[in-house]
Formats: sequence, C-alpha cells, structure tokens
Amino acid sequence: MIPAMDLASPVQFVKGVGPQRAEALAREGVTTLEDLLFHLPMRYEDRTALARIADLRPGMKVSVAGTIAVAGLRRARRLTLYEVRLEDGTGRLKALWFNQPFLKDTLPRGAQVVLYGTVEPDAYGSRQLMMSSPQYEKVENEDAAGVHTGRIVPVYEKLGPLTGKALRRILLRLAEQVPDDLPDPLPPELRERLAVIPRAEALRRIHRPREDDDLGLLNASRSPAHRRLILEEFFLFQLGHALQHQARQERPKRAALAITDAAREAVKRILPFHLTAAQKRVLREIADDMKSPHPMNRLVQGDVGSGKTMVALLSMVVALENGYQAAFMAPTEILAEQHYLTFKRLLARCPYTVGLFTSAVKGKERTAAGEALAAGTVQIAVGTHALIQQGVAFRRLGLAVVDEQHRFGVLQREDLRRKGGDVDVLVMTATPIPRTLALTAYGDLDVSVVDERPPGRTPIRTVHRAASDRRAVVEEIRRALAAGRQAYVVYPLVEESDKLEDVRAATQMAEEWRAALPAERIGLLHGRLKGPE
Repeated sequence: MIPAMDLASPVQFVKGVGPQRAEALAREGVTTLEDLLFHLPMRYEDRTALARIADLRPGMKVSVAGTIAVAGLRRARRLTLYEVRLEDGTGRLKALWFNQPFLKDTLPRGAQVVLYGTVEPDAYGSRQLMMSSPQYEKVENEDAAGVHTGRIVPVYEKLGPLTGKALRRILLRLAEQVPDDLPDPLPPELRERLAVIPRAEALRRIHRPREDDDLGLLNASRSPAHRRLILEEFFLFQLGHALQHQARQERPKRAALAITDAAREAVKRILPFHLTAAQKRVLREIADDMKSPHPMNRLVQGDVGSGKTMVALLSMVVALENGYQAAFMAPTEILAEQHYLTFKRLLARCPYTVGLFTSAVKGKERTAAGEALAAGTVQIAVGTHALIQQGVAFRRLGLAVVDEQHRFGVLQREDLRRKGGDVDVLVMTATPIPRTLALTAYGDLDVSVVDERPPGRTPIRTVHRAASDRRAVVEEIRRALAAGRQAYVVYPLVEESDKLEDVRAATQMAEEWRAALPAERIGLLHGRLKGPE
C-alpha cells in the first residue's frame, strides 16, 4: 500500500509489480507511478450488464456469470483445447481456449467465473452456443470481483512483463488511490475557462470510467478525462516552447548582421531570375531577424519548387558579406551533393568557396576540407549530419540552415547552432502544414511561408489512387513518358523487411516496373548508393 500518492514514487512499490517486474518495466521507460498511470488504455469495452445464458444469440458480445459444471483438456489437430461448460441456472454455455493447458488449474470444475466474449454457434457440431477464447475472471472474493467485467472495462496493450489483464488490475487499484489534492499543472483559472476536470479526476476516470461515461467518447479519446490530459500535454508543450523562446531572446548573439550595399550587389550577381513577391516578403522577415541582437530561429515553409533554397542561399550571402561563414545541413548525402553543386554554380561569379562535408568525403580530402573550414577559406559548408560531428570546426559561423527540418531533431539543430555560439538558424520544410498547426507544433520557431511559385512553374496536381488501381497508375506514367516527360516512384524501404511484410521496397519494385514498362529505362536510386552511382 502506498502511504501517500507521490507520482515520482518508484513503481516497484505498487502492489502486483515488485522489484523484478519493476526492473523489466524500467527497460520500457516506466520507472514511476506517473509513468504507469500514463500508460493509457488502447480502447474500452462495455461489460456492465450480465446476460442470462438463455437469452444469448450468435454475434452478441456479452458478460456471462456462472459455475463451471464440466471441464477438461483434449487434443485436436495438434492443438491443446481446454473446454468448459458454464451453467447459470437458465442454460449452458460452452467455452473453449486454445493451447492454454494451465487453465485446468485456473478454471477447474466448480469455479465461479465471469466470461466476456462474442457468442457464436458451436464450431464442433452441437446445437449449443459457445465462446472462443473469452476473457475470464474468477469470482473468489470481493476484491477480485468487478475488475474485468460488470463495468466499462479499459483494455491495455501489454507492457513489458505485464499482460493487459494484469495492468487492468494494477491500474484500477492505483487509480482508486489518486487523491483529490494531487498537484495540477494547469492554473485553476484556465481549468475553469476551458471547463475541464481536475487532473486527479481525469487519472481516476481514464482507468476506471464511471457508469455515465460515454463509451463512444472514451474510444474516440474525447471523454472528459481524455480532453483534460490532452489539454495538459498541449499546455506543457507550449509552455516549454515559450520558455525556450524567452531564453533565446535573453541571450545575445555574437553580432547583428547588416544588409550592406556589398550584400545587395552580391545578391544581384547570383540571381538568375526575379524573385516572387513571397520570396521578397520572407527575405525581409529573415533580414529583420538577422539585424536583431537576438538569435534567429525561423521556419520557412513552402511547396517543392517555390524557391525556398534560393531564399536560403541569399540569406547565406548576407552572412558571408558580413564576414561570417554559413552552414547548410541536408538529411541525405544525395541531397547535400545536389545543393553543393547548385551553390557552386550560382556562386561561380562570387569570391566564395563552397565545401562538401558528408561521410562519403574521406581521408586527405576530408582533412583538407576541415582545415579550410576552420581557417575560414571555406565560406559555405554543405553537408549532412557530418557537420555536427566532433572535429568539424568553423572559424566564424554566422548562419546555420537546416533543410527538410522534420528529418532532424531539436537537439541536432542546437548542435549546429553551437558550432558558432548562438548563431542565426533558418530551417526549411516542404511539408504542407496549416499555419496555426505550424505555430503550435514548432512553437520555438517563427514561421514564414513561401506561398507563391515562380513564373512558368507547372501547377502541381495531386491525385490519390488505391493500391488496387496500379494498372491505371502504370498507364498514366506510360502516357507521361510517351510525351517526353519523366516519372519517379518513392518507396519507404530500400529492401524488403521481415518485420514490415506489407511495406514495399524500392529494389524489388524496380524489377516490377521494368516488367511493366519494358521499353523504358528504369533507374534505382537510394541512400546506400555511392555518389558517382
């Protein structure tokens, strides 16, 4: 028994856990009462009413209570079957479990039990109704009754050594001990304004729903208990972002960057086209951040082809013209090399040196590039995670750009920022996120949107096809190829996986595409290929 509810208490002192199970739970990330209480049910089942056996019909999902009149083990088709006959005074119900011989000791003849499951016709020929592998609860004493039946019952995923059934028993008991005065991170005025229940009540009801709780809302995670815990999670998430933002505003960066005449001239030299109004607006927002005494932390969002990379390059040029270096981090070696070649081409008329830093750059070449970066003779470093490795040093980093930022974590962004102290950080994404959601999900970032495409760009048409419509997809690609266009197909895996049997892999599907389009050249491109390939 826990003398006082302290959510930071070790989980091993919970009845039904103990030191050995606690050690296994720790490997699952569960070490405290709070960790255990926040292992939420995956669904709920209504087991409130006990049905009479005489009233049962096939297809009904019910709870039935009675006495085991007949019980026995038998073999059938290499299976071990444990079969019982349950009587409740109105009739008999057969129940069957597969390959669970231990049940002969758990559910012997004469035991008082409650079964929960789906009623079905006897698959073995008799006219009797049956349940196949029903959930069961022995009614041995007052403490055991009503945990798994007779109520709206939470259903849990297995957690380490604890089965869903064991978790239900433990969490039901633990939820009953949650006191009303449990510390609540939500301010009272916020709880009142949003009409949400206290934290203590939410934790009790999520594991032990009341009779009047709506089953549909529980299973949709929209019950009062779910809404309260979801709100708490959002509140703490936003509070963390607000504290990060405040801390960033309180620490000065090395130096504010100026938009000089030299920077303007350099921009004119490298621009191969006129900027769109959206690009100009976003560049103004970035320039204001760069002139600020506080570090920039800005997200630039825009569709593929909207010109985000050009915005990033022009921002890097501003840093260079102020005597600083810039870093551009991409998620894959292929993307890093593409950007490296693009920047070299666009900066050919400028006195800037661009260096490539990936795991593919090795030996003397890597050593020379690192020395040039540390000496400042490389002004723009383009690379992958290799940029944030130990041993990669900048002489005077002023701007860090992260492409496809969702492929990197917050800590990786911070690692790159720290390469130059508190430098300006610009992150980019093509993922279409509604602005309000972007402000919520990336609360530590200011958000800019490139919402206009350069002139002459073909509008994007998005069509959803079912897997069964593959023939139509092949024909559409065939028509595009006949018109002189190209096509690419993206798969989530390079090679097939035993663990992900339903997920298609690029290497195998390339062969299928070659068979479907024998007259066309089909290439295979993935991250394991070497640069020249």
